Amino acid sequence: EKVYVHWAKAFVLWAARTHGGFRHPRDMGQVEVEGFLSMLANEKQVSPATHRQALNALLFLYRQVLGVELPWMNDIGRPPERKRIPVVLSPQEVQRVLELMTGTESMLASLLYGSGLRLREALGLRVKDLDFDRHAVVVRHGKGGKDRVVMLPRTLVPRLREQLNH
Repeated sequence: EKVYVHWAKAFVLWAARTHGGFRHPRDMGQVEVEGFLSMLANEKQVSPATHRQALNALLFLYRQVLGVELPWMNDIGRPPERKRIPVVLSPQEVQRVLELMTGTESMLASLLYGSGLRLREALGLRVKDLDFDRHAVVVRHGKGGKDRVVMLPRTLVPRLREQLNH
């Protein structure tokens, strides 16, 4: 609700600045709506999700609040989703990074990489969460508040035991 009100206000203020004074949205139409959405996409370079949110807020304003059906609004172009390719290191690159690390940070980074733990999960580990016999780590209250079990890489067992003794 707050977001839709924000976009309605932003639209009215933008129209007042660019079209010479305040007007009621009922007195504005296709030119103003398309101009506002174009400004968001081209000048402000908002994300496609933000652009859709603004468009949906204006659709709601006109259809539900003002009771005005604007058939041309269904034909307004929507920016395509940005495709993001994740940045992933190769196993060799990861190995080089881990080799440059030392001490506790090295062990923690190796645990993150080898078990798939999230940083917060690894930092919250307790001794009782490590099962050396089954080579498992119990993650308590992970993402979504759920518990889960992940593998404990065999190569880390000696380092973790040493850390516990320390």
